[in-house]
Amino acid sequence: MLQRDELIFDSLSAILQTMPGMIQLALGLACGVLGWLLSGYVYRHFYRTHPERSERFLPYIGLRLAMPLSTMLLLVISIFTWKLLGTTPAKVLVTMATLMFWLSVIRVISAVLRQALPRGRFESGSEHFMAMVLWLLYAAWATGIDAFVIEWMQSIAFTVGKTRLDLLMIINAILWVSIIVIGALWVSRAIESRLMRLKDLDLSLRIVFSKIARTGLLVAAVLIALPVVGIDLTVLSVFGGALGVGLGFGLQKIASNYVSGFIILLDRSIRIGDRLEVEGRLGVVTKITSRFIVLKSADGSEALVPNEVLISSTVINTSYSDKAIWTSLPIGVAYGTDLDLALRLLKEAADHPRVLKEPGPSAFVLEFADSSINLSLGVWVSDPENGFLGLKSEINLAIWRKFQENGIQIPFPQREIRILKDEA
Repeated sequence: MLQRDELIFDSLSAILQTMPGMIQLALGLACGVLGWLLSGYVYRHFYRTHPERSERFLPYIGLRLAMPLSTMLLLVISIFTWKLLGTTPAKVLVTMATLMFWLSVIRVISAVLRQALPRGRFESGSEHFMAMVLWLLYAAWATGIDAFVIEWMQSIAFTVGKTRLDLLMIINAILWVSIIVIGALWVSRAIESRLMRLKDLDLSLRIVFSKIARTGLLVAAVLIALPVVGIDLTVLSVFGGALGVGLGFGLQKIASNYVSGFIILLDRSIRIGDRLEVEGRLGVVTKITSRFIVLKSADGSEALVPNEVLISSTVINTSYSDKAIWTSLPIGVAYGTDLDLALRLLKEAADHPRVLKEPGPSAFVLEFADSSINLSLGVWVSDPENGFLGLKSEINLAIWRKFQENGIQIPFPQREIRILKDEA
């Protein structure tokens, strides 16, 4: 293998300005194209019709190495042929063969890393991207291009307060911040997973603790990453002042919703599964976020209610202290009906799995109306989140059957019209 001082950019550029150098470059590119075509042939004949092979480790390694190894083999053959036929050194071909060798090594390492991590954490797309980035970094270092790139990025600079920032520092900061933030997010997910398994702790407290942990870890990650890359934290004072002005004007509502969300989670006035009525809309809380809650109605529609609305307006929580809800069904019977029997039959008709036995159903005589005696059946429903339409329909059918069996009539309004003959 060649050392770095043999692969510097100046010597390569000098060789490429000669005819032998251009021939070597063309020959190397031809080897790359042939290697790419060969890897496509391998994929079509061995993997496309058998996709399960890509899930096994060794066959997957073979697929990933098909292109760089075949290209490197062609380049080695070209190097020996060049040395036999030519008098100039085959430095361009050797450089390209070296790059293909390290591409093979990097692909093997990334594939091993993907195999070692749990499934779903590091998929093939991420693996390919990481391998390509690492290989490009190595190629830039090996050919000496990195020195020119670093010098160019350092020449693009500007000043923020008393701190001088350049493009290299910004890219370096973004890289380190990304690495530290990803680590912080991984830790926060682990903490959240651990908190959600604590069944003895209220769900709202588990949610708020996980959100506080994630926010704190993200802020700490940024504060740790910036000094690592040499950026003074006093630079953030400028952005902090701008952020404060933005919160005071345009972001006031957003900040209010976030603060309201933490208040709701801390005082546990609203929980997932509660049945709320907010501004005339009735539904069940299916999700609580830092900015809004999701209120799902019986028809399946979902409303995103801002947290500020829940704090500043009256909210009817029908399941705040007790989940059960009282509902009533009106019914009319004809005059002459045995009311004691009718009331007993109403209670019997309320024998339903969704109706609580304690307190049990109650039947009442409401009034003696023009055409009927109006009764009412009241029940406590144990699962109001499942709606009332189906329950009332089944109870009404049971009432109808029992009244039919016992000869109790349900009257309807009747009117008598008398025509008096006008005599002279």
